[in-house]
Amino acid sequence: MDAVVWITAASLAAWVWLLVGQGFFWRTDLRLPPRTEPAEWPSVCVVVPARDEAAVLPDSLPSLLAQDYPGRAEIFLVDDGSTDGTRALAEELAQRHGGLPLTVGSPGEPPAGWTGKLWAVRHGIGLARARDPEYLLLTDADIAHEPDSLRELVAAARAGGYDLVSQMARLRVESVWERLVVPAFVYFFSQLYPFRRIARKGSRTAAAAGGCVLLSAGAAERAHVPDSIRHAVIDDVALARAVKGSGGHIWLGLADRVDSVRPYPRLGDLWRMVSRSAYAQLRHNPLLLVGTVAGLALVYLVPPVALVAGLATGSGLTALFGALAWLLMTATYVPMLRYYGLPLWTAPLLPGTAFLYLLMTVDSAVQHYRGRGAAWKGRTYSRPDPAPERQ
Repeated sequence: MDAVVWITAASLAAWVWLLVGQGFFWRTDLRLPPRTEPAEWPSVCVVVPARDEAAVLPDSLPSLLAQDYPGRAEIFLVDDGSTDGTRALAEELAQRHGGLPLTVGSPGEPPAGWTGKLWAVRHGIGLARARDPEYLLLTDADIAHEPDSLRELVAAARAGGYDLVSQMARLRVESVWERLVVPAFVYFFSQLYPFRRIARKGSRTAAAAGGCVLLSAGAAERAHVPDSIRHAVIDDVALARAVKGSGGHIWLGLADRVDSVRPYPRLGDLWRMVSRSAYAQLRHNPLLLVGTVAGLALVYLVPPVALVAGLATGSGLTALFGALAWLLMTATYVPMLRYYGLPLWTAPLLPGTAFLYLLMTVDSAVQHYRGRGAAWKGRTYSRPDPAPERQ
């Protein structure tokens, strides 16, 4: 067999392994674990870091204010240097809708070594400590929760003995680019961090979804968060590693009733969202970048190219291996499209989306070496994340 056949065979072998050996990452049936209502509901403080979020607050903050929680709960929204009236709008929404008590704080500019979001989270946790909560709900300003979201999270944490329960909010898929890119984002994330391994004690795989994290106050103290992860650009994964590394039991799954309301109508919006942290995920390591690009090409680009090349040149093995690899790829993507309610016929387009992610990753590295770092909300973070634990 020639080199092209061997390369295509390697791609097919990779897909066979991904299908059965990567924690069944492609399954989308992992929701909140079994739960029963506790005899006594613990107190919870909700911490919401917000920087220039006036556009999304009307769709998200009222859902937190309206939480139907039987225990004591309070919201601390931290206005992280907004210039669009975020603070005034939050206070006006609280007056208009009522519900849970809301306190709005401002932490000032973050000191050296801190990302802005984590500095805001630290300030919010500091405000919450005065209430001595048993749990902290860390949620982003663009996340809308159904009225029973908090009680369901707490019930799951109590019933399963979890120190951290996180849900991957359902992202918006209304524009053409959102439909093409967003489901693949969640698919790739679950491929890197198989959800079933995260909850397994003894597994080194750890991740969370920053938009919705219920964290026990005791676990936060033991893991020294957020101080121990103060410079993390990918703060949700760093948080989960810190909690699990300090002996905590964590869980991550997909959400049914927690949604992101942030729009990404254009490709450029999604491009910035991915590229701001892609190279940080690779620990700013050029060798990992080369390996990632090669891996993405082998796994996602080789199958369709091999199928076309094999048919064009009459190489039956090349075409067969390419077709089988593409078929496995498509089959593993179908559950994610079904979860998002998107047409299943778009599943074979995944190689094109993967190519976009490859370009976004390369662009992330280019921006890093140009000294621009990870830019978000008017801030640039150039300090790399700490080396992550191996899965």
